[in-house]
Amino acid sequence: MSATRGNGEHWKSLESVGISRKELALAEALQMEYDALSRLRQDKEESQAKQNTDQPLISWDDPILDYNKPAVRNDCHNIKVMRGLSGSDPTLNYNALSGQEVSRAFGTNNTTSSSLLPEPENQPWLKGPLSSNYLYIFDSSGGEFLTEPSRTPHNNSGGSSSPKKLSPPPLPPRIAIWNASEVNQASLKGSQPNDINMFSSDHERTDGKLLGRRISEEDPYNTVDYDGINDAITRLNLKSTYDTELLREATWSWKGGRSIFEKESTGKPVARSKTMPPQVPPRTYVSRFGERKNAAPNKNWRISADPCQGTSRHYPVANGYELFEVSEEKDEEVAAFCHMLDVLRSGYSTKDYSLTGYVWSTVNLSPEHLGHGVSLKVTVVYDSLQEPLTFTCDCSSTVDLLIYQTLCYTHDDLCDVDVDDFVLKLCGLEEFLQNKHPLGSHEYIQHCRKFDIDIRLQLLKRKAVRSDLARTPNDDQSPSTLNHYVHLQERPIKQTISRQALSLLFDTFHNEVDAFLAAEGDFQLKAERVIQSVMAICNALAAVESQEITGALNQLPPCPSRMQPKIQKDPNVLALRENREKVVEALTASILDLVELYCNTFNADFQTVIHGNRKHYLSQEARLLTCPLSFTVYATHRIPITWAASYEDFYLSCSLSHGGKELCSPLQTRKAHVYKYLFHLIIWDQQICFPIQVNCLPRESLLTATLYAVPIPPPGSSSETNKQRRNPEALGWVTTPLFNFRQVLTCGRKLLGLWPATQDPSSARSSAPNFNQPDSVILQIDFPSSAFEVKFTSPSAADFSPKYNFHSLLEEDQRKLKEVMQKESLYWLTDADRKRLWEKRYYCHSEAGSLPLLLASAPSWEWACLPDIYALLKQWTHMNHQDALGLLHAAFPDQEVRRTAVRWIDSISDAELLDYLPQLVQALKYECYLDSPLVRFLMKRAICDLRITHYFFWLLKDGLKDSQFSIRYQYLLAALLCCCGKGLREEFDRQCWLVNTLAKLAQQVREAAPSSRQAILREGLEDVKQFFTVSGSCRLPLSPSLLVKGIVPKDCSYFNSNAVPLKLSFQNVDPLGENIRVIFKCGDDLRQDMLTLQMIRIMNKIWVQEGLDMRMVIFRCFSTGRGRGMVEMIPNAETLRKIQVEHGVTGSFKDRPLADWLQKHNPKEDEYEKAVENFIYSCAGCCVATYVLGICDRHNDNIMLKTTGHMFHIDFGRFLGHAQMFGNIKRDRAPFVFTSDMAYVINGGDKPSSRFHDFVDLCCQAYNLIRKHTHLFLNLLGLMLSCGIPELSDLEDLKYVYDALRPQDSEADATTYFTRLIESSLGSVATKLNFFIHNLAQMKFTASDSRPTLSFAPRVHTIKTSSRIVDIFLWRHEKVFNPSKGYIYIVKVKRENPSEITYIQRTFEEFQELHNKLRLIVPSSLLPSFPSRFVIGRSRGEAVAEKRKEELNGYIWNLLHAAPEVAESDLLYTFFHPLPRDEVAAGTNPAPKPADAMWSQPVGKMGGEVKLSLSYKNNKLFIMVMHIRGLQPLQDGSDPDPYVKIYLLPDPQKTTKRKTKVARKTCNPTYNEMLIYDGIPKGDLHQRELRLSVLSEEGFWENILLGEVIIRLRDLDLTQEKMGWFELGSRSHGTM
Repeated sequence: MSATRGNGEHWKSLESVGISRKELALAEALQMEYDALSRLRQDKEESQAKQNTDQPLISWDDPILDYNKPAVRNDCHNIKVMRGLSGSDPTLNYNALSGQEVSRAFGTNNTTSSSLLPEPENQPWLKGPLSSNYLYIFDSSGGEFLTEPSRTPHNNSGGSSSPKKLSPPPLPPRIAIWNASEVNQASLKGSQPNDINMFSSDHERTDGKLLGRRISEEDPYNTVDYDGINDAITRLNLKSTYDTELLREATWSWKGGRSIFEKESTGKPVARSKTMPPQVPPRTYVSRFGERKNAAPNKNWRISADPCQGTSRHYPVANGYELFEVSEEKDEEVAAFCHMLDVLRSGYSTKDYSLTGYVWSTVNLSPEHLGHGVSLKVTVVYDSLQEPLTFTCDCSSTVDLLIYQTLCYTHDDLCDVDVDDFVLKLCGLEEFLQNKHPLGSHEYIQHCRKFDIDIRLQLLKRKAVRSDLARTPNDDQSPSTLNHYVHLQERPIKQTISRQALSLLFDTFHNEVDAFLAAEGDFQLKAERVIQSVMAICNALAAVESQEITGALNQLPPCPSRMQPKIQKDPNVLALRENREKVVEALTASILDLVELYCNTFNADFQTVIHGNRKHYLSQEARLLTCPLSFTVYATHRIPITWAASYEDFYLSCSLSHGGKELCSPLQTRKAHVYKYLFHLIIWDQQICFPIQVNCLPRESLLTATLYAVPIPPPGSSSETNKQRRNPEALGWVTTPLFNFRQVLTCGRKLLGLWPATQDPSSARSSAPNFNQPDSVILQIDFPSSAFEVKFTSPSAADFSPKYNFHSLLEEDQRKLKEVMQKESLYWLTDADRKRLWEKRYYCHSEAGSLPLLLASAPSWEWACLPDIYALLKQWTHMNHQDALGLLHAAFPDQEVRRTAVRWIDSISDAELLDYLPQLVQALKYECYLDSPLVRFLMKRAICDLRITHYFFWLLKDGLKDSQFSIRYQYLLAALLCCCGKGLREEFDRQCWLVNTLAKLAQQVREAAPSSRQAILREGLEDVKQFFTVSGSCRLPLSPSLLVKGIVPKDCSYFNSNAVPLKLSFQNVDPLGENIRVIFKCGDDLRQDMLTLQMIRIMNKIWVQEGLDMRMVIFRCFSTGRGRGMVEMIPNAETLRKIQVEHGVTGSFKDRPLADWLQKHNPKEDEYEKAVENFIYSCAGCCVATYVLGICDRHNDNIMLKTTGHMFHIDFGRFLGHAQMFGNIKRDRAPFVFTSDMAYVINGGDKPSSRFHDFVDLCCQAYNLIRKHTHLFLNLLGLMLSCGIPELSDLEDLKYVYDALRPQDSEADATTYFTRLIESSLGSVATKLNFFIHNLAQMKFTASDSRPTLSFAPRVHTIKTSSRIVDIFLWRHEKVFNPSKGYIYIVKVKRENPSEITYIQRTFEEFQELHNKLRLIVPSSLLPSFPSRFVIGRSRGEAVAEKRKEELNGYIWNLLHAAPEVAESDLLYTFFHPLPRDEVAAGTNPAPKPADAMWSQPVGKMGGEVKLSLSYKNNKLFIMVMHIRGLQPLQDGSDPDPYVKIYLLPDPQKTTKRKTKVARKTCNPTYNEMLIYDGIPKGDLHQRELRLSVLSEEGFWENILLGEVIIRLRDLDLTQEKMGWFELGSRSHGTM
């Protein structure tokens, strides 16, 4: 408790650890009352303490001090150690003294760091005789633990070496804790946490006093040997009770081989002095000040004075137990983990530390990325050059060659110039090209090539590059102490009581016990006070009441706090002081046992006693133990009081599992009720004995305990309702491993916090017990204890493991095995599949990717089965990175399997590692222990690459939000911060600060009223400005290469959507770069968006690697915490809704909006053709990606289009088929979004063209390429099942992707399947209706001051920018065929300048759009009536066009002579301003040119081409009818309804007829249908001909022949698939 607090503030800190104000006040009052009597009992206490000679049963290692030497034996009391008030904070004892007075009180010499114990006569309060053999403990601040005691000035004359006999001071007068605010600040520095267990050479003693053993790199789990320190302190604690001869005898007996561990503890509550304390992990003690000579030791003393020195206590707590402060690394596993980090970091130190601060551009070295023979235009900026240099170089040229070429312009002589001293930086990004790699291998260069972006680079000297993120030698030499690097973590609340607060409760307990022992009568009242003090201690220790405490309290008489029937009823029993002392001794021992249990369970920063090292345990191999696994379930503590009123019949279900598989049937305890002792608890005290022997337990076995209860039915409810309510409900669960990280079987008492049943109780992974929540229910399990450790030793691989050829199996066995392997995932293996796989495992070596399926089929993972499994693993073909990811699933917890998987992944490139990093971070949950090969791999790669460090940090930070694994991620994040260096830690600190500032602002804007949002945004941006004023610059979490130095308020706004995301513009640090625009969201979980974009990015890489660039737009998105994150803004892009509503609210039902918008932004023909090509590719990619991932909620605000034609999707709030519902109707009813306006762009009009064939082929090709990597996507999504995304939580979600990819289908079947999906999506009216409904819903968000614009006009024109129009005349109409058949009107526009006459072309639909937009800005009364668009007959006929020409002329004249707000409106002048298409001379009649003329070949009456794919396999002829192009219209000019009919000639009976479905009204149909002829021998095939006819279905009339072709099969080599176009004619032989 801080002594600086006053006015009652000190209560808050103690209340936070579970102590009420009432209990504190009681404890303080009792302490003050007791202090007044303490000195009167001092003499008696001294005499009694000397008589205490009980021998302890405590072991130790070789002592640093040899107690057998007489000099040491006679002067043990001189060793400089202190102890006192139960480890209380010094400020609680001496808070009335200033820091100077404290220094003087303890005789501190200002010229030395040695600490002196004071002379009694020098202090007025040091009175009375003192115990000469009573020893005290303190931490060695600035000095050695064990040294010759320093001399005071009075005893220093003559250089006498005989030390003065030292004695400790008695307890000083206690000052009330509410006056603590008067204490000098200087005296409080000792309350800072002491950081020990630091594995560093800085803390090794070289003077022979405390020399520690250097860590061995060969054994990363050996801890530093500071045992001598612990043993010396243990001896000193015991010195006041046991003399030197006993210590020497005990040492001899242990060294002589007589083990004190041979007798197993009975577990009964006996006196503490008779009980061997349980072994705990070693804690190594070092000086807090290290080698600092001038540090003031008195400021760090941990003083503890015995509170009662005048009264005899026969229970040994007075002299044997204290609360010692320890570090967070006291845990043995954490200490070993720290040592591993030391070894890891020492292996990756570097000579040039500046290179560690570079963000290197990601490199892809595959040939398709290098671009051999492709020329690049590169601009290089250099300070020594006045103008930038522009080069044309090959993609395959290395970066250093480009640097050399640039230096040629700046240096006359390059002999003394080293190219490696220079780097090329990307303009606008803090990112550098790698000198030794080809230019085209960098992802940035590939991005520029893809989107036709100019490549601008800046040449810099390495010395001029920012080095603020680089590691330093000091970083690599600093110790790996995790508790130093948690300042950035959003840590869970640490639910542990402080050492000082618990000491205060102990003091109260001691006082009450003394009063109880000294009482002459009224034992019930005294016992009540003892029970209250015990209750206060137990309440502070997680409200746990052990059976030993219960048994001891049962010996006390009944009192209001405890009225249980088992309580001692006879008051005469306690009349004897001897009986009371026995009760107190048992009670004290049980409380100390509870404290020790609490410290080990909750990882508290103190301990009750210093113990020996675990290495003294004898060990026995688990494989030799044939006894069954058993333990005792005692009780659940901290039961909510509401459970007693809501449930009855509580019971616990216990199960054993390994990798998610149960090892045996679960066992249940008997049913019990809630009982009230000190607290509410459920007691079973029942042994659970599993029918499985210890030697049959796999090493990674998990014990899962689930608490169930039967609800109490409400009174008066029906019997049927009661029956339903009597079903047991799960209330909580917990898992714990049976073997710890040292492979030792769990033993002793364990406390396990239960997780609520609402959270996933996965038995496939080991989560930490729930101690994060302050009210979690705690389960107490007592595992058997023994005199030896039961250790699981890994066997070596078997010497022989056969390998057989897969083709040596029978054909039927091969077929069945292939069918099983085609399942691609272990999740859908049946028992029969597993059995077959395991039986034939030696035949599967050729199928490297089948290893996860094989290992998942292993019948057992017990010790006896491991040699065979490991031999299979050892001989297995090296798996690729993607397949090896499958071995990191929760189903494979075995350490050797995971180590092998990491070894195979180890060679992965940095670029590919970044692609899979989220899954690898999730796989850390499936590791059994803190240290693992996967952790080492990720830490190693993070040390070597700053980009990996950046994303690893944010992924770990997000993992802190997973309460079940927050402790593990906390340690891993601290380890990463320890490894990355001070500069990067400070950078992460700035990033977190910026994110928190933006999150606060976004939340304020979101919660504000719409009218005040803008003002709140401007006000909040001032805080962002202040951040940059303080920090200077900061990198955005989106990417470490995005370095910004300020905010641009005028460019910042927000979106009018439900989440109200912020649209932010940051000022780039690089003056050569543009401002960086991002979206910041608060309230949406962006982890799902991250995952979806990651999957799309991987799909795009697969396509590119296969030579298929789908022109996908991949943008960055990163979650910076639950419910907040950043999204990259894509420039020059618009949502489909905004494009469509330019044609009115019903624009989603029209076909032309997208084509017109692209035409507007790409007026030149070649630009438009390029944009359409980009649209075809990107649209095909989006269709495949959104279908495979089941992306839903696809309205037109979630789809965007770039002016370059690239289409992409945003906002992935729904995926894996989790569609929004309107009642029972799915909102997304089409397989994916593909609408008629998209087809209009592809076809170049409203009729299918051969470009549509290209689109379908692209979709099917892309789909089949993704299907080849089904296992990869199942692996990646499977690893994310535990990430907490609601729509990816079980196997059903994974099954959606499995079903969508159809791995069991052939490519032909998949092509047919996806073609039907395209047809289904294109024909879906629901998609357009969904768009329309969204348009209506978004109308409320439309800004009132927005002005309507014409969809076909690229910019707005006004009367000021154009001359005044004086006359408009609609001259004539012409028939056009492109983009669709119809009529266009030629309009003559005359302006004020007589010579300025222009001709423009407008359609009737465009006139109608003008009228509709004018109605939005002026009243309808000011507008003339518009001609009706509805006509009887054909609406595109010439007569209709002529009639409309006259009506439109009248409409135009009335517009021009209307009111000024109409006649001079921007809409009118924009409409009549020439467009790029009007540049063609007015009056010319372009020849009709169908959009697909480039694809069609001139044919006669019958003509066109058909695309076929033919193949022959297993006596089957496969004919895939794909597309037809160039069919001729029918005689009446209408389009045919074509279908294909095939005969295999000769066929006199016409039994070989096969035909496709009918395509409606098209000259360019797509079928992708497979027609199969079965049972045709290969010899017979060469005698056959294929006759293919294309006919138009005519209903009741005879079908019309459109074309025919005969294909001689002998001319084709059908051993391989043949695909091509065959010309249709009239009974002609076809050629490809």
